[in-house]
Amino acid sequence: MIRVLVADDQALVRGSFRLLVDSAPDLTAVGEAADGAEALELARAQRPDVVLMDIRMPRLDGIEATRAITADPALAGVRVLVLTTFDLDDYAFAALRAGAAGFLLKDTRPAELLDAVRVVAAGEALLAPRVTRRLIEEYTRRPEPSALPAPAALAGATEREREVLALVGLGFSNEEIAAELHVSLSTAKTHIGRLLQKLAARDRAQLVIAAYESGLVRPGVR
Repeated sequence: MIRVLVADDQALVRGSFRLLVDSAPDLTAVGEAADGAEALELARAQRPDVVLMDIRMPRLDGIEATRAITADPALAGVRVLVLTTFDLDDYAFAALRAGAAGFLLKDTRPAELLDAVRVVAAGEALLAPRVTRRLIEEYTRRPEPSALPAPAALAGATEREREVLALVGLGFSNEEIAAELHVSLSTAKTHIGRLLQKLAARDRAQLVIAAYESGLVRPGVR
């Protein structure tokens, strides 16, 4: 059973998400938070698998709450799925830097939301082209500093690992990477695992950013 914490400052939205989560046979809502501070408190108390995190909330916003959750060793297994809109790109960039595992638009269909929770709970990053690729491309045009690996961090990566990282940056799945490089799926997964370790990346979302920051991938260029 996947345990989900819902954080949103609007009671109606929060309640609707909880009902939706509880409607799935493999998901269960373990709590509701009206702001980021409460989300952090409940995450520590309930240890959910996934936190559905709104961004704009009082007291502590979703970005700072995400950063606090992902930085806490005791919450290493808790994944944060941020609820965003294209109108909040600036906030979404910050949430990605803070360690969010993915993004979801608030107008996402119910079935897609439930699938997204399952994807994130399984340890994958939610890299839907509709949201994340646009965010990544815009992010790379900004001169803001990042806590993610600098290009020098790729010094220990092999040529094949660089190829894999570039494909991750382009949004390829493990299956697509295996097909593109003519290797087995297990080999592709091994390369991903080594990249996560070498770049000290939390998840696939941070690998995407590393691919752009290192220059392996450029916006609009395949």
